[in-house]
Amino acid sequence: MGKTQMDQRPAGRRITPQRAHFRRLAESAEIGTVTKGQLAILVQNLPCVGLINGTESHLLMALINTAQAETFDKSGRPIVFKSNQQLAFEIGRSAGRVSRLLSRLFDAGLITMQDSGNYKRYPVRNGEGEITDGCGIDLRILIVRYNELDELVRKARAEKKATDAAARRYRGALRNARQALAIGAEHSARIVRLIEGRIERVRDIVESAGKTSSHLLRRVTTLLEWFVERLMRLPRRSEEALEARKVTCPHAENDIHTQTTTPYQLDDSSQERRSADAEQLNSLKAGSASKWAFEESLRRHRRELKRPPRLPQAIVALQDVVRAVPALKTYGLTPTSWADLARAVPLMCRFAGISEDARRRAVELMGEQQAAVAVAVTLEKYDRQDVRSPGGYLRALTDRAAAGELHLARSIFGLAARNSLEVTH
Repeated sequence: MGKTQMDQRPAGRRITPQRAHFRRLAESAEIGTVTKGQLAILVQNLPCVGLINGTESHLLMALINTAQAETFDKSGRPIVFKSNQQLAFEIGRSAGRVSRLLSRLFDAGLITMQDSGNYKRYPVRNGEGEITDGCGIDLRILIVRYNELDELVRKARAEKKATDAAARRYRGALRNARQALAIGAEHSARIVRLIEGRIERVRDIVESAGKTSSHLLRRVTTLLEWFVERLMRLPRRSEEALEARKVTCPHAENDIHTQTTTPYQLDDSSQERRSADAEQLNSLKAGSASKWAFEESLRRHRRELKRPPRLPQAIVALQDVVRAVPALKTYGLTPTSWADLARAVPLMCRFAGISEDARRRAVELMGEQQAAVAVAVTLEKYDRQDVRSPGGYLRALTDRAAAGELHLARSIFGLAARNSLEVTH
């Protein structure tokens, strides 16, 4: 008859590499550099950072209040020995809930814990009655991380203040844009409807985002202000004014794209634009400028993904993409390099309503640059109301790319020719 082996209950809380690191970090705390009052204020503000929630902050505050003020002096050790039952009584939760909350605080690096074999918490004192060791909840990690956590709180408060200011300015710009639509009678009905659709699309993006950063609000506000300027037929801003604003304006010019783009995307006049012949000559010169870099980038991306080779794609220059997709300039996303275009893809997807899954799949199958071109083409066709489902259209392009049947260069040159025809008529 075999020997019966009893499974022993594991002694102490589960240990992980991260928790072991926090324990060692707590041992390096310089006791006396941070007071109990400073920690109490910090813990009250931590929920605004998103590191912990209100219940976890309440429990952590109860632990700090339990520790004596002198334990934070140079000769003290801020360790709490209360049981889960007592802590549960103080914060109005169950003992099991307190145990889970303590584990989450441990994982967040706000406390460290040392459990005894029987899960009891007790201090170990020397002959003079001073605590030298013990099994309990150690708060020294808060002293070590005080400056780091306090800086996070400061940044969160500053971002909240900036976001509130940007939100107020955005609401004012949205109101002004809608008022400008009502008095923009000098423009044709088509242009007014086009701008109105773009304004409402921007509003939908901001409201559907829920929590919007101050940076995005400033970009959207700049776009709305530019819509107002176009509706009011205000003169273009000078180079000094653009530099003072320190934002990317949709009608900003530079040495790279002045030759192939125009700030008058919404006017019917052809005098403000370049001729179709001039655009074609420029595109031929620009087409070979980045041919080798673009081809090498696509080849390198294929090697990284280790995918089967696809059929070679015709090379287009960045200037050709900008010329074919005036929506980039309209939304203030005019790129000066392929890296700029790739960084603008998430924002283009938000403007067009393309899902994150569709964007990620396009990047995986086509590569960063080709996916950026595909998203730009989708945005332009959606802006022209040629496509009703931008996400479905991008997925169709991705499937064609996977089958080796995608020819984005044809779409680019076709859109560019269409824009040139609209300019000359």
